[in-house]
Amino acid sequence: MGILHKAAQYRAYKEGVVHTTLNPKGPGSVRIHLIPPKWRLFSNAPYVMILNGYYILPQGYSWAILLGSFIGEVNKFEGEPIDEKHMEQIMDRAVARTRRIYYVKEEELRADLQEILTMLYGVARGEEPSGDIEPLSLREYARNMTAPHRMDLMISSMLDEGGNWNCSLKCRNCYAAGQPAAGGKELSTQEWYEIIDRCRRAGICQLTFTGGEPTMRSDLTELVRHARWFVTRLNTNGTMLTGELCEALYEASLDSVQITLYSGDAGIHNRLVGADLPGSTGNWEKTAAGLENALKAGLNVSVNTPLCRENRDYIRTLAFLNRAGIRYVTCSGLIETGKAESGDSQLTVEEMNSLLREAIAFCSQHGMELSFTSPGRADKKVLEELGIAVPMCGACLSNMAVAPDGSVVPCQSWLGEGAALGNMRKDSWKKIWSHPSCKAIREMSEEEALYCPLRKEKTAEGKEAAENGHHRSKV
Repeated sequence: MGILHKAAQYRAYKEGVVHTTLNPKGPGSVRIHLIPPKWRLFSNAPYVMILNGYYILPQGYSWAILLGSFIGEVNKFEGEPIDEKHMEQIMDRAVARTRRIYYVKEEELRADLQEILTMLYGVARGEEPSGDIEPLSLREYARNMTAPHRMDLMISSMLDEGGNWNCSLKCRNCYAAGQPAAGGKELSTQEWYEIIDRCRRAGICQLTFTGGEPTMRSDLTELVRHARWFVTRLNTNGTMLTGELCEALYEASLDSVQITLYSGDAGIHNRLVGADLPGSTGNWEKTAAGLENALKAGLNVSVNTPLCRENRDYIRTLAFLNRAGIRYVTCSGLIETGKAESGDSQLTVEEMNSLLREAIAFCSQHGMELSFTSPGRADKKVLEELGIAVPMCGACLSNMAVAPDGSVVPCQSWLGEGAALGNMRKDSWKKIWSHPSCKAIREMSEEEALYCPLRKEKTAEGKEAAENGHHRSKV
């Protein structure tokens, strides 16, 4: 590769992530984040393009330079509508910029750019990316990364600085309850602004606002608005999603909201969220109302259900969500920390396999899309047979989290003693990313990543994995 090409690569690396939104008013809005690889003089690793915060696609050097030039030209029209004439001008300028670095015939570059745009708009319409683009293994690509793609911001504490419960529910299987990193004094609005800005400078392109219960904060809308550059999501129990708040979040450009619903049966849901316990102010009715308010406000809504023995009749929940107009659903097993560290509520792998078969059949019949998010909680072959993406641990790789006090932890469930890898307000990002524990977790093998490192050896699935020669990370 010539000197001009390497110089262009270095400039792109120093510039960091570039972002734009095509057709922002929709339908078919496309959010693009183009992430350069870690700079190495004698390496030509692919760039990474993230579409709508979901698809992670590798981009070769020439296409990345072309797409980066296109994004730069689009962003000159920020706040202005782009018609066909403007788009022709943008494409002409992007091709001209690219030819200064990468000499190819103009018609070839224009054809390449048109192919890229066709793929982008296809993805926005729900089509899969072109088969010509190979899937990217982040674990193999990790050496070229300088940050995760998503940071979960725990903007609210489970316990306030006085030790008082600070959530509208008291979920019986709460993974954060009693965890050292989940409580304490919360940061101010300005301090979270600083962390959001640091996330952008680090090259992180997705933010999830979570907790605790993030809707307990009166400045939630301001924080979301400050994060417009990112693809943003809100994780909430939904009990405080008033119509007014949902409309404000929509106006602040929140990309999606995920609401936790344990069951379509009010009694089962209320038992699992501790609606009857002192200090709990939420219940099924409030979550159902929050769900309705979010949909009415035009927010992109998905619903997550942590599955256990008490709510294993998942079809009943899916039927309720289908009637409510929900298309995207996720489910999981229990995270074995906090209140779920002990007890026998966890479903076995065999039980989860059976449940997922039924769920996929229902979703296929009713036009719903199902994701499963618990590594090792269902059989890999069964998931592949059902067409469900096999979940893997993404801690310190695809995602990390910032605790309520600004400490960075491997993921939003990793909240035990000694979990902190540094502090987002006090330490350099390079120091946090290079922390020995962070590197060790990131270097888990593909086989190890099929299981959550937080799981206990005493569980039936842990014993089964050990007998089959599967080993989990010891970090």
